[in-house]
Order: sequence, then C-alpha cells, then structure tokens
Amino acid sequence: MKRYIEEQLTAWKNSVRRKPLILRGARQVGKTYTVKRFGEEHFSDGVLHIDLEKNPQWHKIFEGSLDPMRITKELELLAGGKIKVGQTLLFFDEIQRCPKAITALRYFYEDMPDLHVIAAGSLLEFIFNDISFPVGRLQFLKMFPLSFSEYLLAAGNDMLAKFISEPPQNTSATIHNKLLEHLKQYFFVGGMPEAVKVYVETNSIRESFEVHKEICLSYKEDFAKYSPKADSRCMDQVFTNVARFVGSQIKYTHLSNEFSIPTVHKAFDILVRVGVINRIASCHASGLPLTATASTKTFKASMVDIGIMQHLCGMPMDIEYAKTDLLSIYKGAMAEQFIAQELISTQDTLYYWSRQKKNSSAEIDFLAVKEGRIIPVEVKSGSSGRLKSLHLFLQSFPNCKEGYVFSCRPYSLLSEQKLKFIPLYFCQSAFRG
Repeated sequence: MKRYIEEQLTAWKNSVRRKPLILRGARQVGKTYTVKRFGEEHFSDGVLHIDLEKNPQWHKIFEGSLDPMRITKELELLAGGKIKVGQTLLFFDEIQRCPKAITALRYFYEDMPDLHVIAAGSLLEFIFNDISFPVGRLQFLKMFPLSFSEYLLAAGNDMLAKFISEPPQNTSATIHNKLLEHLKQYFFVGGMPEAVKVYVETNSIRESFEVHKEICLSYKEDFAKYSPKADSRCMDQVFTNVARFVGSQIKYTHLSNEFSIPTVHKAFDILVRVGVINRIASCHASGLPLTATASTKTFKASMVDIGIMQHLCGMPMDIEYAKTDLLSIYKGAMAEQFIAQELISTQDTLYYWSRQKKNSSAEIDFLAVKEGRIIPVEVKSGSSGRLKSLHLFLQSFPNCKEGYVFSCRPYSLLSEQKLKFIPLYFCQSAFRG
C-alpha cells in the first residue's frame, strides 16, 4: 500500500538538518509496514528492524552506557545485519517498550548524526513524562489510517486517486457518482490497513468488519496497560460511546453512567493522548491561532477511523448501506466523521464554532486553517438557504472570506454568498491544494 507519508519520509532522509525521527500514531495504522517499505526502497542495504516488543531481552543493550557505537555493534550481532552509515535505515519498532532506547536517540543525533534512525511506537505520551526526554534532538511525524485517496490507490483505482488529489473542480456526473460509490464503501471499510487489505482481496465488506472487531478488541486489551492512570472498564465505555456521539457536543455524563465525571474525564483524555479519539474544541474565530481561544469545556470528538466508528455503533448494514445519500447514513454522523478524518491529516488540531444564546444557537461543524486563513466548514446537504449558521458566521467574522460546504452535490461556487460547495471526496485536496 502506497502511503503519502512516504514523501515526508523522503524529505527527512534528504534533509541536511535531519535528526532521529519518531513516527507516532495509534496502533495498527501501518507504521511498521510503511517504515520497512520505505527502508527497502530508499536504502541500498535496506532496513535493520529492531522490534523491542518481540525481543524484550534486547532491552539490556540500553542499560549502562548509551554510546551509539557500542549499541549498533551489539545490535548487528543480535539482529544479524550490518549497519552502514548512509546505506542502512536503523528502525526501532515499538520503542515505547524500552524507554532507555528513547533516551539513547539523543546520542545517535550527537555522535552518529549521519546514521538514519527511525523509531515508531504507540502510548509514547506516557513514556515521555517518565524519562529524560531529548528535547530538540528529535523530529516527529504523525501517521493516520489510509485517507480516501490512499484507499483508492490500494484498491487499484490510481486515476481516481490522482483526480481527487488535485484541487476541487467540476467533473462529469458519471465520474462524480462513481466516486460517491467508492466513498460509500470507504465509509464502511474505513482506512485501517488490514481492513482495506482484506476488502481488496475478498471484495467483501463484511470480511473487513471482522478486522474492525479484532482491532477494537486489541485496543480494549491495551486499556489495562493504562492502569492506574485510568479505569480500564471506564475507558472501554468511553471508547464505545464517543463513537455514538460523533458530531454532537460531548457531555461526560453521556459517556458512562457507572463512573464519576472525573473518572470519565480522565479516561477521555487518555484516549485522546493515545490517538484513538480526537478532541475537537469549540473556539472563537476572531484570529489565529485558534488554540488561543479553544474551550476546555465545550468540545466534540471524532474517532481514529470511520470503519472503527461504524463497528462500535453497531450500525445495521442492510439499512444504512442501502441509503443513496451519504449524508443520511447514521443521521449524518458518518459524513462528519469522514470530514474530520480527512481534515486532521492536514491540520495540527481540529476546532469548531458554537454560539449559545438564549432561545438561539448556531454551530459550524469545523474551523480549519488554509494558507493563514480561517475557513468555516459545514457538512450539509441541500441549498445555501439552509445554511443559516454559516451565513451568520461569515457576517460575524468578516476576516473569514469564504466558507466550504461539503456534500454530495457537484462542485460549485456561489461567490456572492462567499460559499464553495465541494464534493465530500475532495476534502483533503481542498486544504492541501
């Protein structure tokens, strides 16, 4: 599977300011596969894969002196491969299992700066609080599930993937409907690599559902590892119930009725930190950065993956998949999850706007930033006349010059109303183009 993050990895490899790289992301989004593929394609001697989860006995290498010359020599003996500067990619996988290996990365930067080193792992946020973290000596990239464009590539639809990677534009009704058909499949298969692989091989969406079930079980097994930071049963309930409230303001009382609000709050925060849910805070839109006015009390959430979301919600496949309007699937929550999932790979953090006044309320689904401009984003079907909140927002914040409406409609501009109607499948390119 081709992943667009490989372009960023190539830029890192060739950078004169290169530092050891840590690849972050939730479990099972494809970190190991991508790094190994990248190493085999871009290094003459390939990649030396050091899996610190499968080989806990190798942790002893990082006890005592953290001299990188000694470490690399011992790794060569244990892993049975040579480490050649400029020719070999040294890959520490599941590095969170050996915190001292993270500390050792600073010495690779200081003493062996020409050696290409990548580390990958999950749950790293917990480890960073407990070790002497080498600030300023590491670089970071975050990895996500396959985007819709990457999904099309994996399914062999290269030309369609190329088309939706270009800036939003008009297209024929035939191509438009074909893309919506593939997008509906993506709504249910999602972007977790194994689920996509199974679907491509079997052409059965229900087979991908089995993968979703296995991934969710593995996530829930991980929850026990967060103790005593949070109650694992509470995390299980929060994980499931957040999926059911995608698109709605989160209230901790809705996520569990068995645990206290502080306990639910802690569980929610940990799930955000490990990347299986995303917090989308309400904020003002008067200027940048949006984080300056982000609320700690008013927020929504999205899931790591739309396929995981549909599994946790227990959607009736026969009813929901039969719907022709993608914005009607699960009352529109699937479309909002999709836009959140596509946006988050282009934005550092997602936000939205909410105005609460007596006898009146208004909300914009997302606020995104493009080329230093705040863009209000709505996920809606229908005409511009039904976009009261968006019209109010654009009147209230004249610094925001236009709004984007993502729907199943063809691409169109309403310049006099400062609106762009963009098909759902163009979401990522609308903010990258």
